[in-house]
Amino acid sequence: MASALAAKMGLNSLRRKQARNFNVRISTMESDMEFNCEVKWKGKDLFDLVCRTLGLRETWFFGLQYNIKDTVAWLKMDKKVLDQEVPKEEPITLHFLAKFYPENAEEELVQDITQHLFFLQVKRKILEEEIHCPPEASVLLASYAVHAKYGDYDPSVHKPGFLAQEELLPKRVINLYQMTAEMWEERITACYVEHRGRTRDEAEMEYLKIAQDLDMYGVNYFLIRNKKGTDLLLGVDALGLHIYEPDNRLTPKCSFPWNEIRNISYSDKEFTIKPLDKKTNVFKFNSSRLRVNKLILQLCIGNHDLFMRRRRVDSLEVQQMKTQAREERARKQVERQRLEREKQLREEAERARDELERRLIQLQDEAHMANEALLRSEQTADLLAEKAQIAEEEAKLLAQKAAEAETEMQRIKVTAIRSQEERRLMEQKMLEVEMLALKMAEESERRAKEAEQLKQDLQEARESERRAKHKLLEITTLPADSMPADLSFSRENLSFDFKDTDMKRLSMEIEKEKVEYMEKSKHLQEQLNELKTEIESLKLKERETPLDIIHNQNTEQGTSKHSNFKKVATSYFGSPELKSSGIHFFGAGKVQGRRALQGEARRQEAAKKQSQP
Repeated sequence: MASALAAKMGLNSLRRKQARNFNVRISTMESDMEFNCEVKWKGKDLFDLVCRTLGLRETWFFGLQYNIKDTVAWLKMDKKVLDQEVPKEEPITLHFLAKFYPENAEEELVQDITQHLFFLQVKRKILEEEIHCPPEASVLLASYAVHAKYGDYDPSVHKPGFLAQEELLPKRVINLYQMTAEMWEERITACYVEHRGRTRDEAEMEYLKIAQDLDMYGVNYFLIRNKKGTDLLLGVDALGLHIYEPDNRLTPKCSFPWNEIRNISYSDKEFTIKPLDKKTNVFKFNSSRLRVNKLILQLCIGNHDLFMRRRRVDSLEVQQMKTQAREERARKQVERQRLEREKQLREEAERARDELERRLIQLQDEAHMANEALLRSEQTADLLAEKAQIAEEEAKLLAQKAAEAETEMQRIKVTAIRSQEERRLMEQKMLEVEMLALKMAEESERRAKEAEQLKQDLQEARESERRAKHKLLEITTLPADSMPADLSFSRENLSFDFKDTDMKRLSMEIEKEKVEYMEKSKHLQEQLNELKTEIESLKLKERETPLDIIHNQNTEQGTSKHSNFKKVATSYFGSPELKSSGIHFFGAGKVQGRRALQGEARRQEAAKKQSQP
């Protein structure tokens, strides 16, 4: 019995030793990673390992998410991974996602990797229609997404149809208009062309700057009920809490900015929001499940912490990160300017090379034509020489015939005396022979002149040949300064020295960007209005979704979540009282949130009581 118990204990001990590690798969917006973790690891140990692997220092925006039943949950940092309700099958799959969103992406996001992860996540939410986006803004956002992927537009590379396999627009937008894929690509490309000169990081930041103004950006929605049992939606984001009607996620019925909330508490399933102003009614609502209640409280705590953090002086770590980011941007700007100058000089060198090559081809053509002219001159000279020889031979033959005719005439004179008739006949023949001899002599003289003329033509042809050879010699022996001695170009001529003046000029350009901010915003609005006007005539009104209709009404009335909310928030931002304000989070009678500073309202109330007699 004792031996069996000892053997069983030894087996259990062996099993515990074997199960000291477990595997986790982390899915980011770009890729998947697998890690071998120890059983004793807490959520923070795994989260820090993932952040180090990604090179991410702005960790406060992100978390590890997993699915549980019909909702989502975030891995708790202070509890062991295996003690939480994570999936039990190995490898355990967790999603590395942004849990909290910045109020202003351009000011708050420092690292390029942080900006890139936000860009990918927001882009996916827009395409999957988790964030409602108007059609004209969708086209402009798609053009920035294309620029972030492909760089500057190049008509020789980005030919029609290069976006055929890309998912760039929400299906809702595509179905809303009578437009083909080619028509959508044409409008996206028209905006894409205007982004020339931007880097990938700049294109992604422009995307986020447009997306952060969308009404559903960064809002987590939860189904709740008020005390009367009416179904409502609770929205939690970087600015505060918002209450929506179930069929309208764009425009809240009411909002509670973080700086105007005294505390948030929940007991069982009931939440209570107490404003700083005691005259304002307390808002109570119920949530269906305890797990959802914990998630709501967790998001409230995290968003409020970031809200307070933004309004305090940056920590040394953040200041260091921002300094490094500014230096890196300055270095990249200088490098980009250097590359632009090198590119410009390279293009000029290529144009000069092309011009020299064109000139060389022209000279080669002229030389070829001169060679052909010389060849024709030689052929003409040979032909004239042959004709002169033939004419000379014909002249000799005619002279021989004339001599023979003279001999015949003498013989005829000797025999002509035989009779008068014969004499007369002979005289007649002699006359004919004389005429023939005269013609022969004239023909011989003419042929002699023709032979002389042919000799002169031969001499002129040879003179022409000599001149052609001389011209060819001049062409092929051009001076060194007029012919391209070497068509290769060294990269040594494309180097530059940048001094302090470059950095000063860069600083002036950065200052100038601040002045141009309003002009860019105006240009963006004009661009959106122009896009909306272009495609408005092709819209199918009957396919509009309820959110589209609400968005159009809000646009006409000039109202939105941000416009109403900022009217309340701007009067409080930046005031010295903000440093001492805070929200108290309570759960089931115990404090569930972070330790916060005492609210200004409570101090004012205590002062009033002391001043009363």
